[in-house]
Amino acid sequence: MLNVYAILILAVLFEGLGSMSLQASQQFTRFWPSLGVVIGFGMAFYLFTIVLKYLPLGITYAIWSGLGICLTAFLGWAVFRQGVDMAALLGMGLIIAGILVINVFSTTATH
Repeated sequence: MLNVYAILILAVLFEGLGSMSLQASQQFTRFWPSLGVVIGFGMAFYLFTIVLKYLPLGITYAIWSGLGICLTAFLGWAVFRQGVDMAALLGMGLIIAGILVINVFSTTATH
């Protein structure tokens, strides 16, 4: 089961690459960042489908999208100097807390 979560984390990282590349592509006018969009999101969705063999769709998507939101916000701040205020940080903290609740207390997290 640990390998499934490693694949899910890898999918989230590729989603982060796709999102960061989407910003950098400047509406697909720059080749290399545009290629990063295709590779990033392509790999993210491919890895997502592998995880769906082992975890239910709702749980997988909640973890994938929640961590993706937090990673993308962090990358926007770190790479593109986009601001993140306290309310956004609190909201992302609640997202992470929700993911932890699902994985620690929910019995639907496994088949």
